[in-house]
Amino acid sequence: MKHPDDDNELFNRLEAEMAADSDSAVVDLDRARSARTESADRASDASPDPKPTESADPSEGESDDSGPTLVDRAAPTQSGPGLIDRIRDSKRLDVLPAWVKSGPEFADAMRWLAGHVWHTVAFHAVRVPFLYVPKLIWRSPRGLVNTLTGVGRWAVDAEGEPLRQAEARRENSELYLKLSRQRDRRVRLRMLVTILAAVCALGMGLFLVFGAEPRTQVIAAVVAVLTLGWLGAPADAPLATRAVIKTEVQKLTSDIVVKAMASIGIGQIASAVAKGLDGIKFVAPITREGPGWRADIDLPLGVTVADVADRRARLASGLRRPLGCVWPDADPSEHEGRLILWVGDRDLSKTGIVKWPLANASKHDIFKRIPFGIDPRGRAQSVPMIQHNILIGSLPGQGKTASVRVLSCGAAMDPSVELWLHENKGTGDLDSLECVSHRFVSGIDDDSIKYAADSLKLLREEVMRRAAAIKKLPRDLCPDKRVTRAIADKRTLKLWPLVGVFDECQNLFAHPKYGKQAGDDAEFIIKLGRALGVILILATQRPDKDSLPTGISGNVSIRFALKVAGQVENDMILGTSAYKNGVRATSFRPEIDAGNGYLAGATALPVVVRTAYLDDNATHAIAQRAHALRKAAGTLSGHALGEEAESTSGPSYDLLADVAAIVPPSEERVWNERIAARLAELRPEVYGGWKGENVTSALKPHGIKTRDVAGTTDDGTRTTRRGIARADLTKAIAERDGRRGAA
Repeated sequence: MKHPDDDNELFNRLEAEMAADSDSAVVDLDRARSARTESADRASDASPDPKPTESADPSEGESDDSGPTLVDRAAPTQSGPGLIDRIRDSKRLDVLPAWVKSGPEFADAMRWLAGHVWHTVAFHAVRVPFLYVPKLIWRSPRGLVNTLTGVGRWAVDAEGEPLRQAEARRENSELYLKLSRQRDRRVRLRMLVTILAAVCALGMGLFLVFGAEPRTQVIAAVVAVLTLGWLGAPADAPLATRAVIKTEVQKLTSDIVVKAMASIGIGQIASAVAKGLDGIKFVAPITREGPGWRADIDLPLGVTVADVADRRARLASGLRRPLGCVWPDADPSEHEGRLILWVGDRDLSKTGIVKWPLANASKHDIFKRIPFGIDPRGRAQSVPMIQHNILIGSLPGQGKTASVRVLSCGAAMDPSVELWLHENKGTGDLDSLECVSHRFVSGIDDDSIKYAADSLKLLREEVMRRAAAIKKLPRDLCPDKRVTRAIADKRTLKLWPLVGVFDECQNLFAHPKYGKQAGDDAEFIIKLGRALGVILILATQRPDKDSLPTGISGNVSIRFALKVAGQVENDMILGTSAYKNGVRATSFRPEIDAGNGYLAGATALPVVVRTAYLDDNATHAIAQRAHALRKAAGTLSGHALGEEAESTSGPSYDLLADVAAIVPPSEERVWNERIAARLAELRPEVYGGWKGENVTSALKPHGIKTRDVAGTTDDGTRTTRRGIARADLTKAIAERDGRRGAA
């Protein structure tokens, strides 16, 4: 039987032939059908030619002898990947949750659980003697009545009375008599059991009253009263109250996500949902992750994660959650359309103060990452400092200086680090760290700005010196031509880590006299000092081309942007096109989100981080521990020892030469306290206030060790005190001069 579509196809072909041949006017339909059938039979009987030859004459392809041209023959297709390949390429889910495999997250979860259990136990323990026991005593008479009433109803089979009355009303005499006989048998047995139990209870009561010891009587009375009180509790008035009131947070489901995604204004998603489709694909079940829900989503073709991040406020509205709870992120291991939507139970700004993990630590290694804060999922985030430079920017009052303080304290806790701190705001935010700084200034006046500019000149010279020193190191000691922990520990090489902090650097770079040269020096240091152990931390509240040269903002590797005003400021800190890609520090709310910012460069993708917070007291305590570490290691220098700071202009002072000048050759051994007094007399502006321990710390890096030296005090008393031998001083000077000559 022919299908109607065959006739339609035949008519279409005939019309085409009539259009090609104007002489054809009448067509025999039956003849055409039979011809078409014969042609199809010939085509089916013929063997297919895998490589058909093309006719040189196009008209030959249209002749009846050549047969029809098969244009709908299925082309051979390659088979897809095999079963093993598909299994191999599939993504395996973690056997254990991420928080179980992470030590800090597991410890945090256990601490929370222990705190929750302890709170519950303490809550009820306090209420037992003052609330729960009085309630039980008050309810015990009611419990006695309830108990006697229940026993009586059970003995007389009162629970079956409604059924028997119902059968009596229906006049079902046979069933009523059957139920009555059953009730009689049941009551006889129950009455016997009740009488026996009553006799036993009476006997036990008489024994407790007249024969038991007082302690047993008290215990029995307490148990009886409390039990009756428990039985006398009304159904709507439980004895214990809740120790913890659970905050109900709506569970994140696929329906909620689909509706929210359809409402954010992306056409591909909205049109698919309007047609009854989801518009998005869930590649994994929605699961709990930390204090929130995680959904892994494949977006429609052509839609990127940046498109969704651009509509984060609309997405939060669609999910009916606060803005600080909704965080759309990309998956760096997948394509650009893979969205990781994390919806927290609580706004990130309401997590409170984040404790710094190193606040009570005794020491830290700067070659390891410095803890910086937490992300919205509660995961710890850290910052690498070696081989990096850091730029921090925000509007005033958003936590910029607090972020600088965290990084500075992390560097200070490594005694090998030389700190150069410049706080060009003049409010004293970093004054606690002055005691461990090689160079330090706090102020906004021209002298303070000049001091910071001089530091950049000195750092530029230091970078050049280090480059030459690294070049001369043996290949086995320094194969990568960069400073390592082993190289930094060799104090004679003078290649220890050097961290220069410039807070409110816009006041330096925008200065009409010193700003241009300072910007050039900073750019030089950032480009070349990374591998040489020289690290710059720059913080600004006005990121524009005048206060933050593009050569600096374009070469910094780690960036942290808190709340900023607009797109230009956002991209000046986070990098070109950051705003276009959905990394927008403009979305943070003023004051509410203070301390929250985008951290870029420290992880594969930019991540939102709430920084840890250190107040002035905590910073002071850390600085004192750092000072003790440096004093023990002999690494205190410069400003921390009260020495005249190095300058690019003016005279410089040589400690060894000054000591040699005030210790004559005839004095083979001398006390350090006398050296301090003579140095103060020689250069009071440099050594004023020095004591014997200052001399000990200052000479230790030069290899001059103190020893017990016998001598006579001013009043003629013979005693032994700490001092040095002039021969050691002469040897140290000779070795230093020899190294300078070789260089």
